Amino acid sequence: MISNFIEENFFYLHPGYNTFNTIVFGIVLGVIILGINELFKRIDKNPNELMFVLIPLIIFGSTSRALVDNQIYPRIHLLATPGIYIFIGIMTIILLLLSTFLERHLKYKYTDIILVFGSIICIPNIALMIIHGINFNILLIEITCFLIVSSPFIIFRKNVKILNNHTNLKVLLAHILDATSTFIALDFFNYSEQHVLPTFMINLAGTALIMYPLKIIIILSILCIIDRLLDDKIDNNTLKLSIYILGLAPAVRNISTLILSII
Repeated sequence: MISNFIEENFFYLHPGYNTFNTIVFGIVLGVIILGINELFKRIDKNPNELMFVLIPLIIFGSTSRALVDNQIYPRIHLLATPGIYIFIGIMTIILLLLSTFLERHLKYKYTDIILVFGSIICIPNIALMIIHGINFNILLIEITCFLIVSSPFIIFRKNVKILNNHTNLKVLLAHILDATSTFIALDFFNYSEQHVLPTFMINLAGTALIMYPLKIIIILSILCIIDRLLDDKIDNNTLKLSIYILGLAPAVRNISTLILSII
């Protein structure tokens, strides 16, 4: 009975987000972020340095999910939610520790090691996507919508105090990309949202276009609160890095799934 409960709510192979496990996942994520924050302090590294170099690892995890969604990879616990996130998270932490060790003893910059490793493991996934066919028209639509919405924030960032910080701009852009991927998939290709709160808001508005103002308002508000309350550089940037990943990872997964499915 307990095993069935765990299987149904936490280690499922089907879309299984509900209010209960969303709250539990949120609490667990909070504890993990606190642990990672402590790790950054112990190794004396600024999380801000990882925003760019983690992109290949994010692409690896997200495209793996997309390949599962399109039945190219098998739907197993390791590649489904939350298994894929646990796997990528543990791998990233191990890689971070290993790369900082190599930096101290072999003088290789730790960020370069992470970037190279992530880029290498991305190659098989990208190759499989190309082999099975990518719809570049859909990809162009995604990029165009993203640029239309994000351009004002990029162009006028110097006029908006919160966006003078490049880290804050990257976090916002990641979530605008996520909003774009959701909007295109739901409003034009009849996909469905899996998360509880976005589903409620989209149903209320009657369109996934609501994700743009929702994301922008919430993310900018959170960034303002973080900058106002967290003076410690590592505390501040660990939280921002986490929010950045929470936007970029599902965005890449959604886009990858869509451009593979619509051939």
